[in-house]
Amino acid sequence: MPDAVLVAALRTPIGTAFKGSLRDTTAHQLADRIVTAVAEGLDPDLVDDVVLAESHYGGGVIARHAAVTAGLTQVPGVALNRHCAAGLAAVQTAAASVRAGMDRLVLAGGVNSASTAPKLSFRDVEGPWVPPSHPDRPDAPNLDMSITVGWNAAVRAGITREEMDDWALRSHRNAVRALDEGRFKDETVSVETPHGPFEADEHPRRDTSAERLAALKPLHPEIEGFSITAGNACGANDAAAAVAVADAGLGLPALAIVRSWASVAADPAETGLTPVLAIPKALRRAGLDLDDVDLFEINEAFASVAVAAVRRLGLDPDAVNVNGSGCSLGHPVAATGTRMVVSLVHELRRRGGGVAVAAMCAGGGMGSALVLEVPAP
Repeated sequence: MPDAVLVAALRTPIGTAFKGSLRDTTAHQLADRIVTAVAEGLDPDLVDDVVLAESHYGGGVIARHAAVTAGLTQVPGVALNRHCAAGLAAVQTAAASVRAGMDRLVLAGGVNSASTAPKLSFRDVEGPWVPPSHPDRPDAPNLDMSITVGWNAAVRAGITREEMDDWALRSHRNAVRALDEGRFKDETVSVETPHGPFEADEHPRRDTSAERLAALKPLHPEIEGFSITAGNACGANDAAAAVAVADAGLGLPALAIVRSWASVAADPAETGLTPVLAIPKALRRAGLDLDDVDLFEINEAFASVAVAAVRRLGLDPDAVNVNGSGCSLGHPVAATGTRMVVSLVHELRRRGGGVAVAAMCAGGGMGSALVLEVPAP
């Protein structure tokens, strides 16, 4: 079985949805930009497929549109959805095809434009319709992740409002430091927009503080003790990210090796705890354990998700989300999983190599994790 290696890993800067720099840039335009960038320098005749996560976009196969734009007219495309973990699933799908010997070079990633996503309609439903992630019920409403994911995870793991706010503040500080130190420079490609070139993540807040986070009102004040706020939750965001996954036998310079992955599921009310299940399962498949991992990124759909995973798995917080995550960088849903992979690869290369795990929960009680080994540059 050939090794699946990453030979390119890039992302766009992350925009704040509806009011940020990418507010008038469509998912197709973002996909065109990132696929073209990740394909640069690769032999078009070697590219077998393009796999892009679209999450809720619902058809059109943006991957094929991006392939044609990138000049890969002989390359097909496929759209993928695993809710929040869709971008991670795209990388896993590409790696599986390469390891199976079916494909030798696949471009994989995800694209999200909350700002320009089309409004869906459904018979007998007034106003916009959103596809449900699971059957609706009071303890796990399918259209309110602040309860289903954030609050339920906090209650089950015994996480306080103060702990979540502290984690969110840390996330912003880590992201701002990473921006100021140029840690994202090698992984980010600019996007031309109607408002000019967009070159750096805009969602992290330099001016946030413990006092400001503590002053925010809970999203559900009618629920006693409810502790989820806009400050300890992720943002709504726009971005794209992609990697090139190759058969190691092609001899292309490898940035990272995909060692293993795993997806899991639990009761929808325990969605926010699924990284606790996915991380050990993925590591077992690689013959590794938690002590072998140098860096983790656990998506901060809500701060409670990352805090719960750190607590239940006994992780060193200093090895988790070192350059920020959902609370600060934002959560461009279909792109986030790939964005995490891209950021981990470049951060570990900066540190001289090692093992990394990207993990996240996903709507409907799902979760996923992927294990990477990054050789020393």
